[in-house]
Amino acid sequence: MLNWQHIRETHLGVHFQDILPPNIKLPMMPSVVIEFTRKAEDPNVETRKLTKIIESDAGITTELLRYVNSSMVGLRNKASSVQQALNLLGIRSVKLFLITTGMKSALSSRQFKLVNLKNFWATNLERALFSREIGRLLGTDSDLAFAASMLQDSLLPVLTNELYKYYVGYAELPEESPLTMTTFEDQTFRWNHSLATAAVMRHWGFPDDLICCILFHHKGLMVLSDAELAKSPIAAVAVSSLLPDPLNQERNGLNRLHKLQSLWPQFDLARIVETVDVQYQELSPGVSPDFPLKHRYEKLLEQLNANAELVAAG
Repeated sequence: MLNWQHIRETHLGVHFQDILPPNIKLPMMPSVVIEFTRKAEDPNVETRKLTKIIESDAGITTELLRYVNSSMVGLRNKASSVQQALNLLGIRSVKLFLITTGMKSALSSRQFKLVNLKNFWATNLERALFSREIGRLLGTDSDLAFAASMLQDSLLPVLTNELYKYYVGYAELPEESPLTMTTFEDQTFRWNHSLATAAVMRHWGFPDDLICCILFHHKGLMVLSDAELAKSPIAAVAVSSLLPDPLNQERNGLNRLHKLQSLWPQFDLARIVETVDVQYQELSPGVSPDFPLKHRYEKLLEQLNANAELVAAG
């Protein structure tokens, strides 16, 4: 079993004030989420106390009940109260849900220059569903993988706004540029959004397993060769981060996932892509992404086949 605290201390070991410029306006996480997260770390906490914390915010209470009764959760019994939701889901699952919901709420009141929030959360949901499938394939914590993938880029809307003149330079790079976003950030700021997001979440008191998944999320396929991390939620999140996104963070990521199939026979990209598209429609009925993941993968296959034919002909 992974020692999450040790991994976090070894690879983070800093406060967010030591990373980000002091003038960055961070999102305001709802106080209910912060209080619940910290109280939930106490193994002796009573669910009655946790229930009262959630019930103090009507919006979060409504979102929790909608979630616990959704087809995604698939519980036989329905919950009509926060207490029942806690009993049915468990404290840990509720904590992960509240953190994700709280971050979406914190960002929803702001306008962003480079990031369209609708597309941003659509991409995150695709990655989260993909990550959950990889987590199941690895036999690891798929719920943690899902939550971490929803949150992995959660600071990017703020960072691209606050440091717009730098990030717009990355956005304007030609498609064939080999530069990834984290490499660009390391060269420009001497930190990247993975490190910054993990540090801020540590400051907010979020759990170490979630922080570690976010900290490593742009390590890509290298995580699969790490004996300690290869079958962990960290690996599931890192693999999912290779999916394309509007900011083009990982160039040729989908192609790298396609090639992974030859090294990992159990990894059936076509099946996973189709599963993700179906689940996306179930969670967001009537709200289709501009380019479904299956469509983008089919386009890649067409391009690869065309390239192979050119090589064979010439």
